Amino acid sequence: MKNTVAKVVLGLGMAGVLVGCGAEETAKDSFDQIKEKGTLVVGLDDTFAPMGFRDSDGEIVGFDIDLAKEVGERLDLDVEFQPIDWALKETELTNGNIDLIWNGYTITDERKKQVDFSSPYLENSQIIIVLEDSEIQTKEDLSGKVIAAQQSSSAVDAINADESTIIEEFANEEVVLYPSNNDVFNDLASERSDAIVVDETLGRYYMKQNEDISYRVLEDNFGEEEYAVGMRKEDDKLTEAINQALEEMKTDGTYDKIYAKWFAE
Repeated sequence: MKNTVAKVVLGLGMAGVLVGCGAEETAKDSFDQIKEKGTLVVGLDDTFAPMGFRDSDGEIVGFDIDLAKEVGERLDLDVEFQPIDWALKETELTNGNIDLIWNGYTITDERKKQVDFSSPYLENSQIIIVLEDSEIQTKEDLSGKVIAAQQSSSAVDAINADESTIIEEFANEEVVLYPSNNDVFNDLASERSDAIVVDETLGRYYMKQNEDISYRVLEDNFGEEEYAVGMRKEDDKLTEAINQALEEMKTDGTYDKIYAKWFAE
C-alpha cells in the first residue's frame, strides 16, 4: 500500500486422524466440517505487525486479526489463531492443521499452485529499507551489499522475480534469510546487513514503533502486490463464504472502520 503504515491448535489426536486418513480426507471441501465444529483455525506469523502480532500483554492483535474475527461472526464461527512456522504455512494448511492462511499473505503465481486465494483485500509493495546514513540510494546501489529478508516470504519471491536479476549482484549472490521480520530489522539495526526488503505494511508500521532508530525507505522497490486469504484448493464453499463476508464488510463500512483503526495515518 502506498504511503501508509499499511501479518486453536487442533488437538494432536485430530492432526493424527487427518494424516492417517490421507488424501481422501483432505480432498473434500471442509466447510461443512468447520461449521459442525464451530471453529475456524487461522494460521499466522505472530510477529507480522500490524497484520497479526502480539501486543504488550501477549494477546494476538492486528488488522488481519480484526478482519478474521468479523468474518467469523458473520459465518457464525469462532476464530482461533494458530502461530505457525511461516516457512511451512502451505504444509500446515494442506495437512489440515489450519483452515486458513491469513496474515499479510501475498498472492503469487507460485503460491497459486498450492492454495486457492480469496478476493484481494489490501494492496502492498516490497520496499527496500536502509539506515538513514547509508550510501545506498537506488536498487542498483545494492550491488555487492548484504541484503536480508524473511525466509519463505513474498519479499524473497519478489527479489527472485525481479527482471534485473539483481540478486546475482548481492554479496555472495544471495539474500540472507531470517525466520521473522523482527530478526530482519535487528540485522539491519546492528549493521550486519546493508539493506532489507520487507512488506510495506509491516515496514512502515515497524519504523513508526521504533523511531529511536533512523531508517530510510528507497524510492525503488521490488514490485506491487496484493494480500488475500489462503485456503485449500478443494475448499470452494469456504472460499465463497469468505469472499461474500469480505464484500459485505466493504459495502457496509465495517472494512473501512477496521482499516482506519490500524492505518489511520
